[in-house]
Amino acid sequence: QVQLVESGGGLVQAGDSLRLSCAASRRTFNNYVMGWFRQAPGKEREFVAHINWSGGRTYYADSVKGRFTISRDNAKTTVYLQMNSLKPEDTAVYYCAARTIFDYSDSYYPTPGEYGSWGQGTQVTVSS
Repeated sequence: QVQLVESGGGLVQAGDSLRLSCAASRRTFNNYVMGWFRQAPGKEREFVAHINWSGGRTYYADSVKGRFTISRDNAKTTVYLQMNSLKPEDTAVYYCAARTIFDYSDSYYPTPGEYGSWGQGTQVTVSS
């Protein structure tokens, strides 16, 4: 297990940008696929993006493709989510998640159950 702490959420207007950060406790940070999920009130938790161990492979939900960018700094054991052109429908609690790497196939992991560690979440609210 790895401890994850998100930060950077807030209240912004439509069209604004935010950058979320997620700091991990483990020095073996590059042994984890890192993901971002979000959950709006009354809805299920949904996949936003994930990044492979090196940062060289990323995946995005269609709803955020072209607006959000996931990145990681393994030296700082931190993963980021740059969110541009925010929309009211992006309003949600955003969660950082970690999946232990069992192989280096760079597969697609969009399901919450595929991740073993979670942060506490950070609220993002986008007003129209």
